[in-house]
Amino acid sequence: MIRNSSMWRLLLLIIAIAGIAAFAFAAQVEKDTYMAGFHQANGVSCVDCHEKNFVMDDSETVVNKKCVECHGSMSDMAKVTAKDELNPHKSHLGEINCSTCHKGHEQSKAYCNNCHTFKMDIKFDSDKKAEFADSADVVVVGAGGAGYVAAISAADAGAKVILLDRMPITGGNSSLAAGGINAAETSVQKKQGIKDDKEAMVEETIKGGRYLNDVQLVKTMVYNSAAAIDWLISIGADMSDIVRSGGVDYDRTHRPVGGGAVGTHLISVYKANAIKKGIDVRVNSDVVKIIKNDKGAVVGVQVKGKHSGLYTIKAKAVVVAAGGFAASDELVAKYKPQFKNTPSSNQPGATGGGIKILEDAGAEMIDMGFIQIHPTMGGDTKVLISETVRGSGAILVNQEGKRFVNELTTRDKATAAILKQTGAKAYLIFGEEVRKANKQVNGYIHLNLVESASNLKDLAKKIDVPADVMADTVAKYNSYYTKKADPEFSRQDMPRPIKEAQYYAIMVKPGRHHTMGGARINTNSQVINLTADVIPGLFAAGEVTGGVQGGNRLGGNAITDTVVFGRIAGANAASYAASVK
Repeated sequence: MIRNSSMWRLLLLIIAIAGIAAFAFAAQVEKDTYMAGFHQANGVSCVDCHEKNFVMDDSETVVNKKCVECHGSMSDMAKVTAKDELNPHKSHLGEINCSTCHKGHEQSKAYCNNCHTFKMDIKFDSDKKAEFADSADVVVVGAGGAGYVAAISAADAGAKVILLDRMPITGGNSSLAAGGINAAETSVQKKQGIKDDKEAMVEETIKGGRYLNDVQLVKTMVYNSAAAIDWLISIGADMSDIVRSGGVDYDRTHRPVGGGAVGTHLISVYKANAIKKGIDVRVNSDVVKIIKNDKGAVVGVQVKGKHSGLYTIKAKAVVVAAGGFAASDELVAKYKPQFKNTPSSNQPGATGGGIKILEDAGAEMIDMGFIQIHPTMGGDTKVLISETVRGSGAILVNQEGKRFVNELTTRDKATAAILKQTGAKAYLIFGEEVRKANKQVNGYIHLNLVESASNLKDLAKKIDVPADVMADTVAKYNSYYTKKADPEFSRQDMPRPIKEAQYYAIMVKPGRHHTMGGARINTNSQVINLTADVIPGLFAAGEVTGGVQGGNRLGGNAITDTVVFGRIAGANAASYAASVK
């Protein structure tokens, strides 16, 4: 213990000086490192970016509005950074919040880093706590495809809706969907003279699901699929192009004209409709609990906001549409240990948050061990190469330059075949004909995933495949195209030959893509508990549910699932909410 008063005063002085130095150092670090410091150094004060009371809403609306006022929109900034090889402001994610990447009081980090490779790591967590109450007729958890559709449908039915997402941007896995939406006997098919059959779609979905699907859910999805296409068109979506996906005998995968990525298109349409209808959409808002009353009925949710902390929203009905868990190493290891170390094509928020809150609310979980590996992820990246590239005419060859599988078989069979090849990889080979039919190929080229050459010999050299063997493989395939019969692998559809230069190759490897398991629901999208009873006021749609896809999902059926059951969940949630007094 210090007894000498002079020594005590000296120690206090040292502590004070150290504190001032630490404060000055921290201020200098912020000035040098974070945007707040840069802004202040250029005469911009805190109140210029924030409201006077400094309260931040979870969507960071005010700050982002200020960003745009000063610097312009994403489109404006894309012109400034156009010289960059990968333009950071020109993204398939569209017009996203500036604060998604740029932080005021922490080091900025490209959100794309979750899927691609940018070196801008930071660590920051807000521990601000606040408690306040809000209310809505319907709360929708998860602002991906199913969530947006449910929110729009509930709003159309007259409900006050709040749509929540834990990530800083909306869209979820749906924003990454490349292929299309399957639907049978649609108005678009009829206009183009394409024959299809709903019963065939039911049978193919169940066969593809290894006969483990809930048949009634499959029938509900299929028999509402044509109406789903009409609904999408009615809200502004382009579903005019039709192609075939694996595991089916009909052209029924609907997508935008020219083969553009369906997910980006649909999410932009959903966002526009949500804005038009005045739906309250909140990001950075993690729903941690579904609240029920003493009778077991849903009465609200507890939310952890990035800035607002914990608060509750009173709701008469809740729709959970928070996606699957293919991005969670922990849950994948729990339910399918052999897939633990496989890469994931999913967006970083697909970690099973919706699964957890549904399970905590008493929902029965089914099919949790059914995790789909997609056969064609681009090289060693997380970028998915759409099944429609094969559907448009590309073939798969191995390192020896030979075909080894029916390119339009189901995903599980294609994956198993690729894993048996040298290096557990394969190459998609196609010509200019296929590139012209698929706009998204240009995106793969932009991401440096594609090798190309003016002739097959040079292309083979680039991918270290025997040129004579690959040339012979392509020649055989072209002869099969002419005869409309594939005696080697019984490929049922060969829409284009591989004859027109340029020629292209994409190295592909399998990676985990879709989780078929989740909460048990009925055909009304109501969540079922462990005693086979409906949980009053609780609905679910999309990848967070089980039963629809069975043991394996056919390409193109995921978006069908989100639209059909999203519409059912939203409409029924609104109807239920209207009945609650």
